[in-house]
Formats: sequence, C-alpha cells, structure tokens
Amino acid sequence: MPFDGTEIFDYEDLFRQLEQDGQCEWVQSLRSACHKALESQRHGSLPKWLQLLNRFPASPSPSWHITSGRVVVPGEATCKSEASAEPTDLAGLLQQLHPWRKGPFEIGSVTIDTEWRSDLKWNRIADAVEWRDRSVLDVGCGNGYFGWRMLDAGARSVTGLDPFLLFVMQHKLVRRLAGHAENYVLPLTDACLVPRLNAFDIAVSMGVLYHRTDPVDHLQMLRESLRAGGQLVLETLIVDSEQTTVLVPRDRYAKMRNVWFIPSLSMLALWLKRTGFYHINNVDVTPTTSNEQRRTDWMTFESLDDFLDSNDSSQTVEGYPAPLRAVVTARLP
Repeated sequence: MPFDGTEIFDYEDLFRQLEQDGQCEWVQSLRSACHKALESQRHGSLPKWLQLLNRFPASPSPSWHITSGRVVVPGEATCKSEASAEPTDLAGLLQQLHPWRKGPFEIGSVTIDTEWRSDLKWNRIADAVEWRDRSVLDVGCGNGYFGWRMLDAGARSVTGLDPFLLFVMQHKLVRRLAGHAENYVLPLTDACLVPRLNAFDIAVSMGVLYHRTDPVDHLQMLRESLRAGGQLVLETLIVDSEQTTVLVPRDRYAKMRNVWFIPSLSMLALWLKRTGFYHINNVDVTPTTSNEQRRTDWMTFESLDDFLDSNDSSQTVEGYPAPLRAVVTARLP
C-alpha cells in the first residue's frame, strides 16, 4: 500500500468547524481532494518530508509569538545517531525544506531569512481591514506566514489554500512546533471553492491574480466565498497608467511564464465592480525592491535582481516595467 500522509495532515478540526457553519457538502469534497493531493505517488519527496516532520516533537500547547516580524516557535529536533548520514543539526534539517520563500521564521535557534520579507507586505495590509474575530480565506497562501500574522491580529481562523506540497510541509512543521492554532493550509487551489459558498468574513488573494488565465473568474470565486458584508484584500502586480488598460506579456514577465494579465488600477477597479464588489479602496502602491525580495541562504535560486535588466532596474529582462504592486480592498453589500 502506498504511503499515505493524510493522517499527519489532520484537517479534522477545520472540517468540523466548517460543518458547524453549514458547509457539510463542501467539507466532503475537501476531504476527497486533500486525500488525493497527499497520496505519495503524486509527489516523490512526500515520504521523505513526512519522516523529517516526525523528527520534531509536537508542542502540547500553543507556543508561538511574533517578534520583529518573525514567526517564532520552539525547534528542538530529535536527532539520529552520529552514524546517520542525514543532517542532525537544526539548520541542516530545516534546509531539507528549501526553498523558503515567505517569512521570516525563527525556529529554535535558527532564523530563516526567506526570499520575501513578507513582514513588509504585512505592514501594508495589517490595518486595511478589521481582522479581529473574523474567519479568513487566504488563497495562494504559501507556507502560511500571513495566517500567523492574521491570528496575531485577532482573526478567529485562517484557511489557506496552496497546491505546492513543499510549502504545505513548511506550514505543517511550523504548526506542529507552534501547538494547536486555527491556521490551516490545504494542498489545494481556489478551484476547490464552490459557487455561492458564503463561508468567510475576509478573502485574501496576494500574488495570485496575474497568474490566472481568467482574472475575473478568480474575483468571482472570491466574491462567492464571502458572507454578506464580507471584505476582500487583494494584492497584485499593476501597471502604472492613468488609463483603463492591461499589460499582456508576449511570453514571459520577469522570467515567469505564468503571468497573463497585469491591470492598471482603474482596470482592476472595473473588474471588481463587474464582479459585484463595492467600496473599492486603494490601500497601497509599492515597487518591489531587493530589500523585499532577494536571494538568501534559504532560497538560493534566482530572485528579483535576476529578473530585472542589469543596465536598467526600472525594466524587467524582457523590457516590461519592473514589478509594481498594489493593495486594494473591496466589500460586498
């Protein structure tokens, strides 16, 4: 029988909570989708990652906090004998989950300096909505860093979606060390959302919209995930233009092949209005710099400096405007 990781990725507390909120039918489809995503034959590294996870004792009680933007958890690993060829030091164990893209984290004595200084992005969205006692959907959440910040800001629960199992594993490790917390990352995309879900108070989509071949469909799914009066937090690439326009890359944008549509703010507002959002608020516009996105010891692949023209940092290597990101909020009636 193939190794099955679904028992370790225990989502039953979340599923019970959703069922209590009247989402029994959706929970049934989520269980099936998660089970399929976590079958070992779908990812050859999954058994190795699960063995790594089991070297870290689960905290019996909540044991995490935020310090200087870092999510801090204890990190005592149960090391194997000296005869083992596997790394026994904490940093070596954590490096087995490379690359770490969102953070930073502090696990035991090790600070994980992630590719993205996600604490800077959090500072731009922290006061954009009221998080306290809200249920949050975070689409494309990566390893769940922002979920910890949302809980720290008072959110009741955070349900994250991300299809990349490495990032799901990073989250599971942090959550295991942090103790029980209402911060979950499911190994799924927003395709798991169903029409007229009406389940969440806040829907968050950061760095996702421009990866969608149909951005309006993505916004529609987010709208239908919200309860009446719910709020959207949207962070995306934009083009700096006063016109209602959209950039469609010919092939790649900043070496990314899966970038389809980069709207101006007015085009983004039009998309939001067409999908039923109101009270659209432009919270922030910030160019991405190497202070926020860069190569580190915890993400050694190419990063922002490699995506920009070496002679003109205002342009990507393809000649498009360099990344400019906006945070926009909107509400339902």
